Amino acid sequence: MSDESRPETPDGAPKRKGTAPRKHAVGRVILITAVVLALVTGLGMVYFVRHLNGNITGVSLAELGDDRPEKVYKGNGEPLNILVMGSDSRDCEGCDIDQEGGGGSDTTILVHLSADRSRAYAVSIPRDSIVDRPECNDGESPEASEVMWNAAYTEGGPVCTVAQLESTTDVYVDHFVVVDFNGFGDMVDAVGGVPVCVPEDIDDPKHQIFVPKGDPSVLSGDQALDYVRARYVGDLEQQNDISRIRRQQTFIAALVREVKSAGTLTRFDKVVNFLDAATKSLTTDTELDSVTRLGKIAMQLQSIGLDKVKFVTLPTEYFSRDSDHWGKVFWTPEATKIWKLINADKELPASLIGGSSISAEPPASSQESQTPTETPSSTESPSESPSETPSETASPSETPAPTETETTKPEPVPGVCA
Repeated sequence: MSDESRPETPDGAPKRKGTAPRKHAVGRVILITAVVLALVTGLGMVYFVRHLNGNITGVSLAELGDDRPEKVYKGNGEPLNILVMGSDSRDCEGCDIDQEGGGGSDTTILVHLSADRSRAYAVSIPRDSIVDRPECNDGESPEASEVMWNAAYTEGGPVCTVAQLESTTDVYVDHFVVVDFNGFGDMVDAVGGVPVCVPEDIDDPKHQIFVPKGDPSVLSGDQALDYVRARYVGDLEQQNDISRIRRQQTFIAALVREVKSAGTLTRFDKVVNFLDAATKSLTTDTELDSVTRLGKIAMQLQSIGLDKVKFVTLPTEYFSRDSDHWGKVFWTPEATKIWKLINADKELPASLIGGSSISAEPPASSQESQTPTETPSSTESPSESPSETPSETASPSETPAPTETETTKPEPVPGVCA
C-alpha cells in the first residue's frame, strides 16, 4: 500500500509503535518483581535475625562486681576469653547418668582467642576437679573448700562458674556461653549428622546408651548426645571423666569441620536450621546475647586455620580406689603454667600440651602424623603406660608416677581408628 492510499491518523489518536510498549511492560514487570523480592528478602532477614535474637537468653555479669582479675596482656589487639559450659537437664528416660540431674554442667571449656586472631585454645576443665569456690549467687552461696568444680553451676548457674574460674586461675573472663545439650542434638541433626571415628561400640545398657563403631560413624543428634554424655566405656568404669572430655573435644572438632564444610554452607536450609537450633540452645552474658555480636566474633575467626584450633585437657592427677579422694581429680603444677600463658596470650608449647591436645584439623590430613604419637600420649593418669619413654611423654607431670594415682589403661583414643 502506498503512502497516498494509507488512511491518515485522526488528530489526537495514539500512533502505533510496533513492539516497543510490550518491551517496556516486560521491563516494568521485572523491575517491580525485583523490588518486591528485595523487600520480602530484606524483611525476611530482619524477621529471621529478630527471631534468632529472641532465641538467646542473656544473663548479666554485674554480680561479679569490680574485684576481678587484671588483664595482663598489653600488646596490640585484645585477646578474648569465653567460658563455654554445657548444661544437661537429663530430663529424659534413662538420662540419669552418674545419678546427676536437674540442670547440671558436665562440660566447662575456656576458649581463648589470641589478640592477633592467629590461634585459639579450648581448655577443658574436668567436672570432678577439686577446687575452692568463692562466695557467689549474691551471697546466697557461701564460699567452700575442696568442692567439685561443677557444683558451682548447681549453686549459682553460669555466673557462679565464671567467678570460680576467675578466682582459681586469675584469668579474666570476657564472656560466657551456655549450650543446652538437648539443643546440641538438634544442631547435629540440622547439618545432617556428624562423622566421627568410633574405634569400638560404646555400649552402656544401664543408661540406654549405644553408639556404633565406624570409621567414620555418622552420628545423629541422639547418638551424638550419647557419645558426649557416656562416662562408662569398656570393661573399666573410669570414675573420672577425662575420657569423656576427649570424646567431647573430638566431637566438637568434627562438628566445627562439618559446619564449615561446603555441604553445609552452600545449603541455605541447613544454615537456617543450624542457626535456629544453635541459638535456641544458648544462654550468654548480656554483652553477647545477639547474633550480630556473636557473628562479629565468628568473622574474626575466619583467619584461624583448623590446625591452629587446639582442644586441650587441663593436666590433672586422679586417685586410686584406696584413696579418700577416689574418683576426684586435682590440677597439677602444669595446669597453673597453662593459665599463666593464657593470661599473657602466649602460645602453649607442645611440651606442655602435646599429649593432651586435639586439633580441629580434619583427620585425613592429621592422622598420618599424629597417630604414632597419640596412642602413647593419650595418658589419663600419670603412669598408665610403663613402656613410655620421656620423649613420648607430653608434659613433665606425666613422667613421675605418684603412688596414689590410678594405673589403669584408658580407652582407645577418640577419633583414631587403628
